[in-house]
Amino acid sequence: MLALFVAAALSTTPCEPPEGHEVLWTPENRFVVVGEIHGTREAPAAFAELVCAAAEQGPVTVALELPVSMQPQLDAFLTAPDEPTAAALLQPTIFGDASWADGRTSIAMVDMMQSVRRLRVEGRDVTIRAFQPSNPRPAGFDQNYYELDMASELVEAAASRPESRILVLVGNIHASKTHFERIDLMPAAAHLPRKETVSLNVAQQGGQSWSCQAEECRVYDSIARYDAEARGVIMGPVSEGAWDGVLAVGPVTASPPMAGEPVQAPEAISAGSSS
Repeated sequence: MLALFVAAALSTTPCEPPEGHEVLWTPENRFVVVGEIHGTREAPAAFAELVCAAAEQGPVTVALELPVSMQPQLDAFLTAPDEPTAAALLQPTIFGDASWADGRTSIAMVDMMQSVRRLRVEGRDVTIRAFQPSNPRPAGFDQNYYELDMASELVEAAASRPESRILVLVGNIHASKTHFERIDLMPAAAHLPRKETVSLNVAQQGGQSWSCQAEECRVYDSIARYDAEARGVIMGPVSEGAWDGVLAVGPVTASPPMAGEPVQAPEAISAGSSS
């Protein structure tokens, strides 16, 4: 009986990572960046499985596009005794604020975070780190400074746990490794060491997402630009090297915000949308 108890206590959740994930875990890849269209069920779920696979090999820091001011609540979330308590700890944050409804506070995001918490309960060396700047930019400091601040937070996350691989889930523009000439933007991932960074764009294969566009947050159709039948991690330069490959999850479905549906998208969220 004691042996059975010990075996149960040591059991771990099996990982089901996307096909082709193995190429991501080379020793030089300190940063694995996944760029998504916010507000889908599938992208956070696939990201959670990548975290699970990475955690089988060593320490992992999960970096999320959430305000750095949330870090105390994220730390408490990870150490909560059970899932309902963990979810309740998010309620006073942007997850409980219906005005933050651009997809980063979706039910799918909470599910992904709960999966990371379960890995920690099972004994994996995982943590969650917020890296979105909390303070508004001063006048005259454009989006490029915001991207630089995000990259700085990611570098700090790596430096604070040098033995850890950094898995980043962020809007796909932030995940680009090249300069966007049309809008004169150097994204966050472009500031990270190129030889230590691999970036994937979640392939647009149709379906729907929950996002904020113009003045309204709601379900929007997702454009199909990639083979809808493709699945897994598919390496090869995308958009002239903006991303190193794609994460193909198939046609997506929308995941609404944890706090419910707002009537209107606040200006600050519309302006900060990254997808």
